[in-house]
Amino acid sequence: MGRSQLIIFANYFKYQEVIQLHDKEFVPFISAEEIDFAIKRMAEEVEADFADEIPVFVGVLNGSFMVVADFFKHYKKPCELSFIKLSSYEGTSSTHEIKQLIGLNQDLTGRSVVIIEDIVDTGNTLVELKELFKKQNVKHLKMATLFFKPDAYKKDIKIDYVGIRIPDKFIVGYGLDYDGLGRNIPEVYQLK
Repeated sequence: MGRSQLIIFANYFKYQEVIQLHDKEFVPFISAEEIDFAIKRMAEEVEADFADEIPVFVGVLNGSFMVVADFFKHYKKPCELSFIKLSSYEGTSSTHEIKQLIGLNQDLTGRSVVIIEDIVDTGNTLVELKELFKKQNVKHLKMATLFFKPDAYKKDIKIDYVGIRIPDKFIVGYGLDYDGLGRNIPEVYQLK
C-alpha cells in the first residue's frame, strides 16, 4: 500500500457525514480532539490524586483499549496496568447480565486501583466490578470513564473521574462497537 493510499485509508471515517455499520447508520458526534482533551484532563486529575502512590489501572476490555492507551500517553507518574474482560451488550442494548470472561491474576491486596471504562450507562458493569474488587481487599477503588450517560445511570456507585457526559444515545467509535464493527473509528458517532 502506497503512502497516499494509507492517508486515504486513515482518513476514511473522518470525512463521512453518515457511516453504515451492519444495518444501522451513524452520524458524527464527538471529535478526536474533544476526546483527547477529556482523556488528558482525566489523567491529570488521577495523577494529582495518586501523587505519592503507584496505582494499578484496570482497563475493561474490549471497549477501553483505546481509552487506556491514550490515558497512558498522558499519565506521567509510575503506575501498573492490567485488564479484565466483561460483557453485557448484544447489538445496541445491554443484556443486563454481566459475564466475566477474563479475570485478574494479580494480587491487589492493599493496592490503590483505578478502573478505566470506555462508557458507563446503566451501571451494571460497575456493580460487578465493585464486587470483584471488594474480594481483592484493595486499599482504594476508584472508577474512571471516558463517556458517562447520567440519564441512563441507575446505581449509587460513585464515578470518580468522568471525561465527557453524553445523552442516552447509542454511540460507536473510539473503542466502542456495534456488533463488532466501529471500534477503529478515531471519532465517536451516534445512532442516526
